Amino acid sequence: MPEPTEPSEQSIERYSRQVRFHALGEAGQRRLLASRVAICGCGALGTVLANHLVRAGVGFVRIVDRDFIETHNLQRQVLFDEADVASNLPKAEAAARKLRAINSEVVVEPVVTDIDHTNILELVGDVDLILDGTDNFETRYLINDAAVKLGKPWIFGGVIGSEGQSMTIRPGLTPCLRCLIEESPPPGMTPTCETAGVLGPAVAVIASFEAVEAIKLLSGAYDALNTELFMIDIWEWSFRRLKVASLLGKVDCPCCRRREFEWLDGKMGSHTTTLCGRNAVQVAVRRNEPLRFDELALRLASAGEVRHNAYMLRFTTDGHEFTVFPDGRAIIKGTNDIARAKTLYSQYIGH
Repeated sequence: MPEPTEPSEQSIERYSRQVRFHALGEAGQRRLLASRVAICGCGALGTVLANHLVRAGVGFVRIVDRDFIETHNLQRQVLFDEADVASNLPKAEAAARKLRAINSEVVVEPVVTDIDHTNILELVGDVDLILDGTDNFETRYLINDAAVKLGKPWIFGGVIGSEGQSMTIRPGLTPCLRCLIEESPPPGMTPTCETAGVLGPAVAVIASFEAVEAIKLLSGAYDALNTELFMIDIWEWSFRRLKVASLLGKVDCPCCRRREFEWLDGKMGSHTTTLCGRNAVQVAVRRNEPLRFDELALRLASAGEVRHNAYMLRFTTDGHEFTVFPDGRAIIKGTNDIARAKTLYSQYIGH
């Protein structure tokens, strides 16, 4: 696979305004140029992250995403335009084309695939840092397992509505995600972009926090790293910080303390298959407690037609019909594309 080339004096000059920042300097810039990152997800967060890091001169950027571009993405996914929608390009490929035009010296590797327990170690095993550009907790727990197992740092970020949060995780030195949130929020119990909306500026703020943490970490400025979970609401203009350092070694974390990699081993998470001859996909999600259809119906009411009884919930939107069962399993009609079905499940039901 392509590797970053040795930086020349001309390439260093390209980043002169960044190099003049005293905390980075030329030595820090050279470390960035020699660094490798993987961005998991190339939607709202991922496009802003990739844009910042390629412009900053991170030498190798792998972009992993399963999805294609739709018009409603353009409100917040900054690397895409209407021509990309018309071309029906995968997000990873469209992003890579834009980024190579921005900085031809950076190696940008698009990977169009669904991240799961069978491929994540291969996708992140050869990078220095993993960045969260996802929109669901299932993938975040998978990233967390892989990062802890491999001893690689990763940066968590998430945005819904006008609110966002982020945390920098360094296995062995900081708590991991499961130290803080041991279990994944059940489907339907947390808002998604489809049910609660999302503001583009909120995404830009959180992704920018992630990007500056990445620059610190890759350049060796470890003392400047964020050690807290921070939360911001750009509409209410509130900012909160949660001190989490004391959790390290103090909680019985199944991941970083017991080293039980349930998500990486495939014991947790969804198991998806096409239903032959039905133009439908079944998405199966393991859950400990049954779904509350009344709460899920309220969340979905603004996005489409919803009806439910004690046994199932039916939801119709944009040519797709969801039949959701109490155990979290769903049959999604209107597609036989597994990646598309998983995207729809994340968008409307959540993980």
